[in-house]
Amino acid sequence: MSITASLSYHAGRTPNCHALVFEEQRISWRDLDREINRLAGFIAGATPRGGGVALHLPTSPALALLFLAIARAGREALVLDPDSPAATSRAILAQLSPALIVSFDARFAGETIVLADPLLPFAQVASVLGAPTDPGLVCEPDALTPFYVGFTSGSTGFPKGYRRHHRSWTESFRHDAIEFGITADDVILAPGTLTHSLFLYALVHGLNVGARVILCRRFRPDATARLIESEQATVLYGVPTQLQTTIKAAGVVPLASMRWILSSGAKWPVGEREALRCLFPNARFAEFYGASETSFMTVAKADEGSPVTSVGRAFSGAVVTIRDRAGRCLPAEKAGYVFVESPFLFMNYACGEASDLLRHGDAMSVGDIGFLDSQDFLHLVGRASRKIVTSGKNVYPEEIERVLERHPGIAFAAVLGAPDSSRGERLVALVHLRADVSLAASQLISHLRDVLPLYKVPRVYANVPDWPLTRSGKTDFNGLHQAWMAGAITQRLL
Repeated sequence: MSITASLSYHAGRTPNCHALVFEEQRISWRDLDREINRLAGFIAGATPRGGGVALHLPTSPALALLFLAIARAGREALVLDPDSPAATSRAILAQLSPALIVSFDARFAGETIVLADPLLPFAQVASVLGAPTDPGLVCEPDALTPFYVGFTSGSTGFPKGYRRHHRSWTESFRHDAIEFGITADDVILAPGTLTHSLFLYALVHGLNVGARVILCRRFRPDATARLIESEQATVLYGVPTQLQTTIKAAGVVPLASMRWILSSGAKWPVGEREALRCLFPNARFAEFYGASETSFMTVAKADEGSPVTSVGRAFSGAVVTIRDRAGRCLPAEKAGYVFVESPFLFMNYACGEASDLLRHGDAMSVGDIGFLDSQDFLHLVGRASRKIVTSGKNVYPEEIERVLERHPGIAFAAVLGAPDSSRGERLVALVHLRADVSLAASQLISHLRDVLPLYKVPRVYANVPDWPLTRSGKTDFNGLHQAWMAGAITQRLL
C-alpha cells in the first residue's frame, strides 16, 4: 500500500468536498485525484522506475501535487529547501543525480523543468508541465518502494538526506489513528513549510484519512490564528515557537473548534500551558519526540500524567529501550543511549554522514542520551554530540537549558562549552529574557543550584535579544556558538 492509495477512495466518497486549501485556493477531492494522476503519468513517462525527482520549490500547490504524484508514480521525491544557499542545493544534486529537477531557479544544471511561477494554482500545474489529460493506469508502487528523501543538518554542516519507503509512513498513519483518532471529519492546519517533515507528514496523513488540509506558504502567527477561526480547524501541527507566537497573536477570544494541538521539535515550556488552555479550551495537547530517522518515538499527552521533565511514553507501535554503546539494555533510572524499534524507521542515508547513528538488531539510536523511569516514561539527558567535558566531568547542556527555561523570566536558553585552559571547557549560558525582565547572573546561579550540582552550574551568562532560530523553529546552537566565539554577544549578565 502506498501513501496515496486512499485518495481515490475519498474522491469517490466526497468528490465535491474540499480536500486541500492553500491561501485563497481550494481543490476538491475529485480534482485532486485527477491532477495527481495526470502528474503521476507525466513523472512515470519522464523518469525511470525508482528514479529520483528533485523538488526545489516553495510551499505551494505545485510542491504538494508533485510530491503526491511522485509517490504515486513509484518514484522518489527529493524535497530541497529553496531558502538554502544555492551552492548547498547544487552539491546535493551533484551527489544524488536525480532523473528530473523541478525548480523555480533556471541556474540548476541537468534535466531541469523551470516553473516560472512557482505559485501556480492547483488547476494549472499539470497543464503547464505538459502532463497528459488521460494518463491511463498508473501502477501502485510496492510498500517498500522509497518515496521521499528529506534533508536535515549534519555535524559537518552538509545536510543529511534520509530516505523513507511508503510503509514507514503508512504504518505511522495506522498508529497515529490509535493515538489521536484523526478522521475525515477533521480540518488539519499545517502552517509551516513542506520542507519540514512535520508539515509534510501532516499534509499526507490528513489526506490519507480524508480530512481537509490547510497549507500556508510561510508561517505567520496572525494568519494562523485567523485560519483556525475562518476554517474551523480542529487539528493544529506546530513547533513550540510557532505555537507560542500564535497564542500571542490570537488575542483573548477562545478558538473553540480546535480539538488537538500537536507539537514537536522541542519541549513545550511548562509556564505556557495555561495560555494554551485559555486559547484552545476544547483541545487536547500532545507533544511527540522523535527524529527524522526514527519518526515517532514517544508521546506526552497533557491529560495522561506524564512527568513535566519527560518526553512521554512510547508511541503506539514503538518499543523504547535504554542501552549502552554495545547494545546491552540498561535498568530503569540508568542513563544510556535511547534506542527504538518500530515500523516507522527510515531506510538509509541518501547523502551526508551519520556518526551518531547506532543500530543493534532492529533497534536504532540517533545518539540521544536518556533514561526510563519506573513508569516507563522517557527522560532525555542530552545529545551525545553536544556533550561538554569540564574539569573531567561529562555535562549534557540540555539538562541545564531545561532548568533555565523553567525560570519565569527566560524564554530560551542555550548552554555552550567554551575553551578553558584549566577546565578544558567552561560552561557559558546564553539566555533570551522575556520582555521587561532584568536578571543578574547571581539569580540564575541560585535558580540552578536548587536543582543541579555545582559542576553543572555555569558562571558566565549573557542575554541574546535577537535569538536565532533554524528554519524549523529550533534554537540555532551552531549560530550562537559562532557568535559567542566571535565576541558578537555582548550583553553579559553581571
